[in-house]
Amino acid sequence: MNFRHIIMGALASCASLSAVHAAEPALKSLPQQPGPLETQVQLKATVDKLIAPLMKQYGVPGMAVAITDHGKHYVFNYGLASRETGLAVSNDTLFEIGSVSKTLAVTLTTYAQAQGKLALTDSVSQHLPTLRGSSFDHVSLINLATHTAGNFPMQVPDAIKSEAQLMDYFKQWQPADAPGTHRTYSNLGIGLLGIVTANSLGVTFAQAMEQQLFPALGMQHSYINVPPAQMPHYAQGYNGRNQPVRVNPDVLADEAYGVKTTASDLLRFVDANLGLAKVDAPLSQAIKATQTAYFKVGALTQDLVWEQFPASSKLPGLLTSVDEKIVFGNNPATSITPPLPAQSDVLIHKTGSTGGFGAYVLYSPGKKTGIVILANRGYPGAERVTVAYRILEQLDK
Repeated sequence: MNFRHIIMGALASCASLSAVHAAEPALKSLPQQPGPLETQVQLKATVDKLIAPLMKQYGVPGMAVAITDHGKHYVFNYGLASRETGLAVSNDTLFEIGSVSKTLAVTLTTYAQAQGKLALTDSVSQHLPTLRGSSFDHVSLINLATHTAGNFPMQVPDAIKSEAQLMDYFKQWQPADAPGTHRTYSNLGIGLLGIVTANSLGVTFAQAMEQQLFPALGMQHSYINVPPAQMPHYAQGYNGRNQPVRVNPDVLADEAYGVKTTASDLLRFVDANLGLAKVDAPLSQAIKATQTAYFKVGALTQDLVWEQFPASSKLPGLLTSVDEKIVFGNNPATSITPPLPAQSDVLIHKTGSTGGFGAYVLYSPGKKTGIVILANRGYPGAERVTVAYRILEQLDK
């Protein structure tokens, strides 16, 4: 998979949406905490106005937008889950969320920490005996979770086809930079963190996610391995050539970008990050831990996977994180000492992509608002950030 290619009135608005096959009733919300009807109408007008032209411009077959405002939920669905079958996107549609999966993976890690299974300050080799005596004696779990291990490649090398080969690669790996001095975005670091975490819990990564984390978050429609009964709800993804694709079962795919979920289920996770969902005390502690700030990289503050900006930086600040230099580059990182606990006056976000899907999550802890945007075709990260920010702006009016 080549991420350089991957990453690269309300009633009146309904008429425009017919061009992109708007599939749901005009006003569709989660039954658990529906928002006020007037707000739904206003939000729908805003979302329609932004989503319809975006889908047309980038040839996106289907999208789902889920919004939380102090725990009140709004979900709007557009277009087709599959061009081949004509199935419309619905509240049940499962999307691949790519690297947004990393935010859930690192929450599993901090959840394991809250249960006393590991500590973020541990070295990797403390948990993987096969790597003792390697460079991973000096790489912490924090380094893995903040992309500061020492300049991993973005992708798992093509020659690696098994975990045994992966471990052989790690045994030989030497950091180009001292751990904790540079940020280089990589699937290998988070993938290795997933392996460490699963080992600490005594189960596979998929089992840990599906049997422990998802249930604890109340995410009843989220999977690493989509079960047969849910396959009819699994959207078809489309690549840049409009070919139908789904994520390949490559090494570290589960750990780094393997979650499939619905917009409404992912919104539950956003609510949990906003302190709006009832979760057990260890999980609440774990979620707050993921919002701890560890490094400054230009305008970006690197939390555990999550990327953070001062709320005052607004849209321009958020857009710096999808610049190619940040996405693909090896950038100096300044340690925040001591690490800064979870803040309220900030914006926190994460993009994600697979070969046929694009995802984005943005939330404001201070305003208790958040948004999930899922699509079954990739489109530019800057567009995701801009559209999401503009939609959340509507909640301030």
